[in-house]
Amino acid sequence: MSQFTATVLDTTGIQLYIFGSNRLRENIGGSYLVSQATDNWVRDALNQLKAEIKQEVYAFDPQQHQPEAKPRIEKDGLAAELVYAGGGNTVLLFSEKQYAVRFTQILSKRILEEAPGINLVAVHQEFNWEDDENLYAVIQKLMKTELDAKKRSRIPSAPLLGLGVTASCRSTQLVAVGMSQQFDDEDDEPYLISREIDRKRLAVNSANQELRNLFLSSQTSTNYEFPRRLNFMGRSEGDSSYVAIVHADGNGMGKRFQEFGKDRGNRDYIIAMRQLSYSVNQAGINALKTVVETLVKSIEVDRDGKKKVKSQFEIKENYLPFRPLVYGGDDVTFVCDGRLGLELAAIYLEELENQPIADSKTLNACAGICVVKTHYPFARAYQLSEDLCRNAKRFVKDEDKGDFSALDWHLAASGLSGSISEIRDREYQVPTGSLSMRPISLKKEPYGDWRTWEGFTQVVQQFNEDEEWKDRRNKVIALREVLRQGIEATQKFLENYRIKNKQLPTFPECSGQSKSLAEKGWLSCDDKEVCGYFDAIEAMEFYISLKEGFNANLQTENSTAE
Repeated sequence: MSQFTATVLDTTGIQLYIFGSNRLRENIGGSYLVSQATDNWVRDALNQLKAEIKQEVYAFDPQQHQPEAKPRIEKDGLAAELVYAGGGNTVLLFSEKQYAVRFTQILSKRILEEAPGINLVAVHQEFNWEDDENLYAVIQKLMKTELDAKKRSRIPSAPLLGLGVTASCRSTQLVAVGMSQQFDDEDDEPYLISREIDRKRLAVNSANQELRNLFLSSQTSTNYEFPRRLNFMGRSEGDSSYVAIVHADGNGMGKRFQEFGKDRGNRDYIIAMRQLSYSVNQAGINALKTVVETLVKSIEVDRDGKKKVKSQFEIKENYLPFRPLVYGGDDVTFVCDGRLGLELAAIYLEELENQPIADSKTLNACAGICVVKTHYPFARAYQLSEDLCRNAKRFVKDEDKGDFSALDWHLAASGLSGSISEIRDREYQVPTGSLSMRPISLKKEPYGDWRTWEGFTQVVQQFNEDEEWKDRRNKVIALREVLRQGIEATQKFLENYRIKNKQLPTFPECSGQSKSLAEKGWLSCDDKEVCGYFDAIEAMEFYISLKEGFNANLQTENSTAE
């Protein structure tokens, strides 16, 4: 038998499903249900199909099976074989199209019952295995043409929002089916919830256990927990009340999967996709493990027995001020205390680059970090972090220096209005040029761009620790306002304040432009003037380095009672 059916599964509207609520528990449950629907539930549906048709299936699991393991659908009489689940897609093969359709029905029914709100999209195509390079072409067509067309043509569901005698869910505005059951660490009074929110809340404990198993060692798990409330991210009365939403995404991963599978025979293509998918998935998980380990090591116990991050702020009830929401693969989202967002994002990107990938290429990625007040609408903050990530990706493409990791951020000390480009035009453009040096690259290059993570953090450190600037808050604020006025005003400031050598903190010398930048505060970049210090001054209150010997004199202007 050489005629088979290829099936590709995808989901739509996932961002809104996961991040549409301001309650972290509901975000946690939503993320967990999405991961189950596109992974474990797929295997369960295959096994249910097996029981119905009484034929063998192969529910490939990278945690248990080698990529080249048998049985194989083309030789061993299987009714179905899972090729891989990852990169946002799930790919399967069936011996007959009717089995593909029945499998989709089984999975769809479970999603409707146990994860209402998730929209599944499935496309099928028959092909002949004897054409040995046909599977690659079939999958590419399904992903690029059929799947996109089906998503566009899909008529969005319009659920009945209720009648005059029904109550509405507080989170979704759908018809409420009951009241929320309180968790042990929940202060909120029970509230009306829809079926979607009910299922998300029921998934929270399972999601938490999975997170503990993945990222906490046996020793660490006895001392720390992942928070299920934003208020447990490190916030305490009279202290900082900001959270950071970090979204990171690998650079050009779709093209990498495409190139790695090209010009391979059908079985070699399957093996290659499994290898690449698993290696990317493990890379993301391992990078997050390093983030957790680094954070745990930074927590110190002071003389009063309080656990503090780098002696800067106390953690609440043994809750780590950090929680991954979407993980596994190159697409990662996590939330943390606002003062840790920049540092943890950089640690994640750096560690991701060090992970081995099946195609032997470095896994570069970009990250967007949005720092907002704790109770700012979560969906809006996540959307901004996505926009910032895209902005960093455009920076990588525009630089035309090959592939590299980059990050962009926005620190919202107050509210937010408009898109990132509108905010930058409104708040960071002055007659001289741009006050913002963002986005920045993660690593320096000899004689490369001065806009690097190393340069940014070096300047923040000097503002915090050098005798010229530390404990001189008014002086730093005055400099921030002078920078708005341009190069001449900045040079007069350096002279009037008798700044040593009439220079601002220096950037690394790798670019060869450090001295000029320190003397002017501005530098010509891509035919426009860019300020090198405004971002660093703005970030002084929102940045804690987890490196040794740093943060001794961190500014604390935002340590005010909320």
